[in-house]
Amino acid sequence: MRPMQLPPPSASGANPAPATTNNNNKEQRPQRRRKDLTLPLPQRDTNLAVPLPLPPSTAPAAAASGGASQQAAQQVIPFSELERLNRIGSGSGGTVYKVVHRTSGRVYALKVIYGHHEESVRRQIHREIQILRDVDDANVVKCHEMYDQNSEIQVLLEFMDGGSLEGKHITQEQQLADLSRQILRGLAYLHRRHIVHRDIKPSNLLINSRKQVKIADFGVGRILNQTMDPCNSSVGTIAYMSPERINTDINDGQYDAYAGDIWSFGVSILEFYMGRFPFAVGRQGDWASLMCAICMSQPPEAPPSASPHFKDFILRCLQRDPSRRWSASRLLEHPFIAPPLPNHNQTPPNLHQLLPPPPRPLPS
Repeated sequence: MRPMQLPPPSASGANPAPATTNNNNKEQRPQRRRKDLTLPLPQRDTNLAVPLPLPPSTAPAAAASGGASQQAAQQVIPFSELERLNRIGSGSGGTVYKVVHRTSGRVYALKVIYGHHEESVRRQIHREIQILRDVDDANVVKCHEMYDQNSEIQVLLEFMDGGSLEGKHITQEQQLADLSRQILRGLAYLHRRHIVHRDIKPSNLLINSRKQVKIADFGVGRILNQTMDPCNSSVGTIAYMSPERINTDINDGQYDAYAGDIWSFGVSILEFYMGRFPFAVGRQGDWASLMCAICMSQPPEAPPSASPHFKDFILRCLQRDPSRRWSASRLLEHPFIAPPLPNHNQTPPNLHQLLPPPPRPLPS
């Protein structure tokens, strides 16, 4: 006769049922009761509860919802697959080339930075590039890769086919408002991420054929300023520096880098409108003349031909006291940038629709 099998133990740790014989009246043996091995659940303090980490963006679920395209966008571009086409710009800090990625056919800008820098500076630049690669905004030039090729630092950037706004004369305030709006959006994005440009000027504002304006040359240039000869690089930049940055005696030595970007932005916008450097001296003048003009004289103002909104907009940017300058986010709400536009598409309601229906005639 086949004996019965014992049932499996339950998950709650209860004792299994006692074994019995099929047709015998033998006295059943009392089984020993097992000691409960389960542990009491601890009392949870919800104030100390820690949420579980989110899955990484490279998870299969993310790939199914478009994550594959994100992985492709973040794929490393080997330096050997880049082909130089022509030089598109040069300055005291380096030379920029137009390059093409032979595998994908995409066009980029490759900035080759002059000089053989110390190892500590190289490590700092590497760390900075990792941060800049995560910057993703429609009004900031995208930084894709950095290469250390033949002891030269080379940075792969987004290509802007319209070049820089250097030397542009923009008299139409509507165009200038659109330009200012795009630059301020890029600045507001950088400032929210605690990134300061420190070198806003027309040559660092680029445009493409789709009329998109983007901020360029941030991050790496800021690090290299301390390693290059200031006699060769600071003259073109000091023209757009805020007074308290040039003269540390102003504002009790306190320097707000975000407010410094706003000053540089205001000088650049006013230069676009006037068609010349807005101070009484030339932009390429000597260091002493520029310092006196920026630090000793009153901030420049918009000319009388400008609209009241534009005059006030420039006034909010070019305040000697940095605490009185508006932030990038606040300037985006200025009437010059965001005027109340009438809704011409909305048709006025028909007057007869607002009147009550005529009373029905009484039955005769």
